Parts: sequence; structure tokens; C-alpha cells
Amino acid sequence: MFDTLQEIYHSLMQSKMRTIATGFAVASGLFLLIVLQGAGNGIINTFEESMGNFAFDAINVYGGRTTMPYEGIKEGREIRLDRRDVDMVKSAFPHKVSDIMPVAEVSGGMASRDGKYSSGTISGVMPDYRITGAIKITKGRFINNIDIADERKVIVISDRQQADLYRKNEEPINSIINIGNVCYKVIGIYKADEMRNSNTIYAPYSTISTIYQKGEFIDELTMRIKNIPTEEAMETFIDEYTRVSSRIHSFNPEDKSALWVWNQARDNIQMQMAENILHNAFWILGLLTLISGIVGVSNIMLISVKERIREFGIRRAIGARPWNIISMVMLESIIITAVFGYIGMTIGVLFCEWMDATVGNTTVDVGFMQQRVFVNPTVDISTCVSATVIIIIAGALAGFFPARKAVKVKPIDALRG
Repeated sequence: MFDTLQEIYHSLMQSKMRTIATGFAVASGLFLLIVLQGAGNGIINTFEESMGNFAFDAINVYGGRTTMPYEGIKEGREIRLDRRDVDMVKSAFPHKVSDIMPVAEVSGGMASRDGKYSSGTISGVMPDYRITGAIKITKGRFINNIDIADERKVIVISDRQQADLYRKNEEPINSIINIGNVCYKVIGIYKADEMRNSNTIYAPYSTISTIYQKGEFIDELTMRIKNIPTEEAMETFIDEYTRVSSRIHSFNPEDKSALWVWNQARDNIQMQMAENILHNAFWILGLLTLISGIVGVSNIMLISVKERIREFGIRRAIGARPWNIISMVMLESIIITAVFGYIGMTIGVLFCEWMDATVGNTTVDVGFMQQRVFVNPTVDISTCVSATVIIIIAGALAGFFPARKAVKVKPIDALRG
């Protein structure tokens, strides 16, 4: 084995330019594959981070205003949701909706404490709204079932409202805040969302419904859906829901303005499709780059074998078996692809880390929020190892087929050639 390695070393050193060309094809192919995968992951992670404050199995329904007459009723009528909508969803869609949560909202609320003020919207919600609203609690807790049952006067405020109402080192949990003429105890702090959640004060649904005399009316109906895997199925569900709701509120089921639907679940389906397309596109580009490297290795190994036909003939003439020659060529090819493949992989990983340290920390102002350009544009170790193994196997095959063809030539013909 040591003698074989020595022969391979001398062969590589005698054809330095050929060795470098082969190694460059291997290293560049792996480098570009890893960089493309890292860039693709960075774009996908950026997209997911920008959408991270949304719940992707939720649908929010609000009352709208009719634009079509219906059974003698003129258009322009306001539709107000009520408890009948909750009962309707439970009975009509038990296999497609897992949770139904009414929301009672009061806009223009002014919270005050020790001469400090912060305005916002008060939302009376159910405990599971924390999941559908993607609310991140940083201190304390969210609304629970006991708060709902006892109609407790407790609230959850944002960290931005905390900064408005409290001094820097002051503890907000269990303190009292006045909203209008009602005193509430602060039980939790959530992380403000640049896009929507910064000025909302959350309280138990039963408490807000009672204090502000909402009665049977609700301002928002939030549903968590299930068993709706495609966009077409989602559109069918929305049409069915609108048709059943039209019977309760007496509006034309074709009137798209009677209800306003924010379909986060559909947005999630579309986002997943876009991510899959983007991910596959980067993989295809990377594999094409890798294939170009494999083709380069194959061409160079083919030339190398052709140049060594006389050498193989001499080896055969003095008793070398065909497999000895084939295995030597394959081992030579494997060593080149393994060494240069590792170099290409290492440089690609380092380049991805450089992108993460430089471009990955760059943020842009998109008007309503600060967004990072690249989020973790790196590649997991399994991808690196898999790509390296693939190109080593390809290198072995690139040496095997030309060598097998060469050893089939009769020794006398090889020497004559």
C-alpha cells in the first residue's frame, strides 16, 4: 500500500498542472455549492424571521359593510359579529377548526400611572390567543382560564408601554395601572412587535365584554384551522364559511365586503410554497455547479489515462493484474477529489461564516420595522459532508471507467501505441 501511495505521489508531481486543474474543478464545484446553499438559507431565514410574529394556523374574521342588496335589504349595512358566529363555527366546521376565540376590542384606551401615560387598544382575549397572535411573553404570564372565569381586572402590556409608564429599574408585575376609571393589575409583559402589537393591552375577554357592555357582540373572531393542507382547500373553506355566515347575518354570500378576513393560514401555505421553490432552485443551481466540477474531473482523468496507456501496457507485460491498475487510478482520483474537495468545502464554510458576520448583521429600514438582510446564511454539516462524499464517489467513478477501458487494451497494442 505504501508503494502504491508513493507511485501515486510521483504521478501527481510529474503532472502538476493536471493535478491542479483537477483539484480546482473539484474545489470550485464544492465551494459554489456550499455558498449557494448558504445564500439560499440566508434568504429563507430572513423571510421566516420577518414573518415570525404571525401565527400560521389562524384566521381572523371581522365584520364589514355590505355592498350588495339582499332580500329587500339595501347595501351599506354594517355587519357585526356576535356569539352566534362562535356557535356556528363549532357546529358547522368541527373537523376544520380546532379553536374559536372571540375578541372584544376598545380603541383609544389611555393607560396612566403616576403622571405617566400611554395610549393603546384594549383587547379582551381568550388564553389561547397568545398562540394565534404570536405574542412573546418576556416577563410574568398571559391571560389564563381563571382570569376569564372570575372576570379578573388584569392586563398584559408591551415592553414599549412599560418604558412609557415605569422608571428604568421599576418592577411592573403586580403593579396597578388605570385605564379610564378602572384599575387593572399588570400580570405580564410581552415583546413589542414593530408591525402590529406595540400598543395593544390584553385583558380577559369576559372582563372587557362586561365592563364595556359588549353583550353578545364581538369585534373579532379568531380561529385556528386544521386539516386544510392546500391553498385551494383554504379558498373552499372560506367560501363555505362566508355562505354559512350569510345565513346568520342576512347578506349576499357573494358579497366579499360583508366580512373582512385576514387569512394567516393561507399566507403560510403560500410562504411554504415559495420557500420550497427557492430552496429547490438553489439546490438545482448548486448541483449543476457540482456536476460541472465532476465533468471537469472526468475529462481530466480521461486525458490522464490516455497519456498513460504505454505505462499500463508495461505494467501488464511484467505481470500487473487489471485490477491493480484500475485501483491505482481510482485511488489517485479519490485522493485528488478528497483533498481538494475538503479545501473547497472549508473555504465555502468560511465564506458563509464571513457573510454571516458582515452582511448577516446588516439591517435595512423597511418603513415600519428594521429587518436584517441575511439571517444565518450558513450550511449545516450534513450538507457539507454529503456534497464532499458525492464528489469523491464521482471522482472514483471518473477514474474507474477510463482505467477499465484502458486495461482492456492488449499489452502489445498499448506498447505499440
